[in-house]
Amino acid sequence: METLLEVRDLDKHFGGLRACDQATFQIETGAIAGMIGPNGAGKTTAFNCVAGFLKPDGGQVSFAGEDVTGLPPHRMFNRGLVRTFQIPQGLETMTVLENLMLAGEHQSGEAPWMNWVLPGRVRREEQRLEARAHEMLEQTQLGHQAYIRAGALSGGQRKLLELARALMAEPKMILLDEPSAGVNPALIVRLADHIRDLSERLGLTFLIIEHNLDFVRQLCDPVVVMAQGRVLDVGAPDDVLANPEVQAAYLSGRRT
Repeated sequence: METLLEVRDLDKHFGGLRACDQATFQIETGAIAGMIGPNGAGKTTAFNCVAGFLKPDGGQVSFAGEDVTGLPPHRMFNRGLVRTFQIPQGLETMTVLENLMLAGEHQSGEAPWMNWVLPGRVRREEQRLEARAHEMLEQTQLGHQAYIRAGALSGGQRKLLELARALMAEPKMILLDEPSAGVNPALIVRLADHIRDLSERLGLTFLIIEHNLDFVRQLCDPVVVMAQGRVLDVGAPDDVLANPEVQAAYLSGRRT
C-alpha cells in the first residue's frame, strides 16, 4: 500500500497551549483510519491543520506525495482531500438535492455571464450535476429524501448528507469528524456500512475522529491515539486500546 497522507512533527500553538506537539502519523491509500483520544487531545486541531483550516507552526503535511503544508482549504479540496462539517444553518432551508448540487465544483453557471454566452453548456453541466447528486443520494440511501429541506433531516440523516456532499467532490480522502455523534444505533450501523463499502468499492481513504470506541473497533484500522497534543500510539484498534499509556490517558481524564 502507498502512503496517501503523512504528517510529520506537526506543531500548532495557541498562545502557551501546544494543541499539537510533534504529532506524527501516516495513513495508507484505501485505509479507514480512526483518531481517538481524550477531549482536548489535539485531534480536531490536527484535522484542521491537515485540511488547511489552520496553518501549522511547524512540521510537515504531505498528501499524495506532495508537500501541502499550510495550503488553504480550497487548494486541499482541489487535490482530493475533503473535510466534512455539520450542514451550515443557511443551507438548512435548501433541499437535500440542492445541498449536493451546491457541493459540485467548477460549474460554469457560477459565472453569471456564462448563462448568456453558453446557456446550452451550463444546462448540460447542471443536468450531469443533478444526475450525479441523485446517484450519491442513492448510494447513501437518501434518495427518497431528495426534495425535502435539509433542516428537516434527523441527526443520522444529516451525517449521511455530509458524506454524500463530500462524495460530490470525487475525493481521494475524506476527513470525518465524529460521524456517530447524536446518531441512533441503527443509523450508526448504516453509516459504518457505507464507509466500508466506499473504501472497498472506490478505494476511498478515510480518517475519522470518533469518541465511540465500539464504532472505531469495528471499522477502523489503523487507529491513531492522541493525548496532550502528542501521538501516543498508532496501530490496530485492539492493540492500541490495550496499551497501558493509552488507558492511562483515558482514565486520568487529562485535558489540554
